[in-house]
Amino acid sequence: MTGVAGPVGIVGVGNMGGGMAGRLLEQGWAVRACDLVAGRVEALRQAGATPAASPAEAAVGATALIVCVVDASQCEDVLFGADGAAAVLASGTPVLLCPTIAPQDAEALASKLAAQGLLPIDAPMSGGPARARDGSMSLMVACSDPAFAAAADLLAVLSSKLFRVGTRPGDGARTKLVNNLLAGINLVGAAEALAMAQRLGLDLARTLDVIEQSSGQSWIGSDRLRRAIADDYEPRAHVTLLRKDTALAVEAARRAGFEGPLGDAARDVFDQAARAGLAELDDAAIFRWLSRR
Repeated sequence: MTGVAGPVGIVGVGNMGGGMAGRLLEQGWAVRACDLVAGRVEALRQAGATPAASPAEAAVGATALIVCVVDASQCEDVLFGADGAAAVLASGTPVLLCPTIAPQDAEALASKLAAQGLLPIDAPMSGGPARARDGSMSLMVACSDPAFAAAADLLAVLSSKLFRVGTRPGDGARTKLVNNLLAGINLVGAAEALAMAQRLGLDLARTLDVIEQSSGQSWIGSDRLRRAIADDYEPRAHVTLLRKDTALAVEAARRAGFEGPLGDAARDVFDQAARAGLAELDDAAIFRWLSRR
């Protein structure tokens, strides 16, 4: 084995981070897990992980650190706040930044990490908890050649769909926002179509069968709306996350001088659904919101 071979610290072991931690443990890697929700860490402890009470503790002895929190502010706190991990990590340690954040925030975090002798890897992820758990999620990686080499084995275990999109941190974030903009638009469109089918009196499961074999098919539409028609809104990805992600994507587009008609519309749907009390439900609940109109 080359590159990372030792314990991996993971800060943020919710749906995606917990999936990655489980994947690493299953593949024989040592994991130090940290999360504000104690129950998540306890579940991983029972699977073989070492609990860590703080990001700094997760970083002790780690040969790589995975940051899988919600946003850039949380990344900043995890890395550079009180009990932050960056001050503990040895020089030359790869640090994977996995949340969906603005490109300028990925660049700023990477710059601060590099200034401390660490190897930043802009590595947003996509695919959901089940794919994180079985190693088939997508990773969009932008980092230097030394960082990529140092984390090669870790990246290969985490993802069978590994895309190196560049050497410039920030380009991973840009690629993820492009993907998430399309995912958000697709989900809103699919939910609207199924709400229309409901109003027309059609059998929703059968309608989805047709869509999935026809030109209207999308992965996110099938994944979310199968749950929606089963009234399963247990959160895998909260409505608030796609509200955040579509807003970040629209802002990134504007910074680049581009403004399309659908991004704003999708963002507004997620925002209105969140304000209607669905914020903490799975984003499949967009169907519930639209079906009530």
